[in-house]
Amino acid sequence: MLSFLISSVKIIFVLGFLIFIHEGGHFLVARICKITVNEFSIGFGPIIWKKQGKQTKYVLRLIPLGGFVNLEGEEERSEQEGSFSQASIPKRMAVVLAGGMVNIIFALLVYFILMLSVGEHTSLIVESTIPEYAAEAAGIETGDRIIKIDGKTIYSKSDIDKIMEKADGNPMTTVVDRNGEKKEFLFSPTKQEYRNTGIYLKALSSGDSTKIITVGAGSIAEKQGIQANDEILKINGKEVKNQTEIVEIINQQDNQLLTFTLQRGNEQIEITIEPEIVHQYYLGIYFAKAENTLANNLYYSFFETKDFTFSIFDNLKMLFTGKVRVDQFMGPVGISEVVAQTDEVADFVNILALISLSLGVTNLLPIPALDGGKFLLLVIEAIRRKKLSERTEINIQLIGFAFLITLSIYIAYHDILRIL
Repeated sequence: MLSFLISSVKIIFVLGFLIFIHEGGHFLVARICKITVNEFSIGFGPIIWKKQGKQTKYVLRLIPLGGFVNLEGEEERSEQEGSFSQASIPKRMAVVLAGGMVNIIFALLVYFILMLSVGEHTSLIVESTIPEYAAEAAGIETGDRIIKIDGKTIYSKSDIDKIMEKADGNPMTTVVDRNGEKKEFLFSPTKQEYRNTGIYLKALSSGDSTKIITVGAGSIAEKQGIQANDEILKINGKEVKNQTEIVEIINQQDNQLLTFTLQRGNEQIEITIEPEIVHQYYLGIYFAKAENTLANNLYYSFFETKDFTFSIFDNLKMLFTGKVRVDQFMGPVGISEVVAQTDEVADFVNILALISLSLGVTNLLPIPALDGGKFLLLVIEAIRRKKLSERTEINIQLIGFAFLITLSIYIAYHDILRIL
């Protein structure tokens, strides 16, 4: 019971607080632009608290899954002083963008502070090399500091990972600092092959479930008909009880074909797949931990925050290029489960920052009914030098709203299936 109450408080705090600062961004910028705010509301459903201010009614509702700022003249155009519809385009743009930008700025500040407080960062100094891997064979030694690869300055380990991914196994020119002297090496990273099915299970920390939470888009498992929420009972006739056993059987080199016995609803089915051979490239270097100084913490926290920022754009890119599917995304239900499972304060803060960043970026996508869609309409108005008709604008927003409701239900459905 206590665990349930703690989880509930965490979920309500995360959703309520992030919605509060999002709507607060709209509210504050509207006030700065002298636009009348009729109502500032957090949550949906029955009202549990309200207060009428000098100009604005402040409302708290029962369900903390949303909120809104009711601006004079936003939904229906108004000629009154302080109307949103009568404000200049730059002012309206500022109000529309404020919510998402506040979420993004908050996420970056929180994540930066978290990285700064952790004080454990990976440096670019070689602690050791792995025998028979590329770095050792090329002559890289303990104490060397990686400076450049293929002419690009290296600021953090993630820079190395990105360059290696682009190089795709081709020779790379690596420059290191060895006792104040620059040395240059030309070598190809070591290629390691492994077997991939495209099946993803719950994290080991979540228990011994053999339920498939998702199947990779375009993977061999998806092509052969394996689906999310199938439960693996056997592989090649051998009963499996946890993820460890599943991984061990998949990685056995003598298993060229894998026959999965699956529980799907009320029936058992068998599907045979041949795992794809995929590869990964490695330098074969263990990097030393960065010295725990203020300068180092500031330096590495900055670049880790930069990587954190662009991670959301990488996810969106994968969505639009078909590398991930919409049903693999999480809505409020899935987010609530993740938040509830956090134990450490650092994990909770990290999730808080990630959700805030996702909320901010998602809201700025050019989809009608989202802030980004409203901004796009303002851009069109600026180009046309006249407003769209009120009816046209309402219809566009209604179409966008219907799309978002449908998408939300679809994502929530898959969130629930993954949890059950």
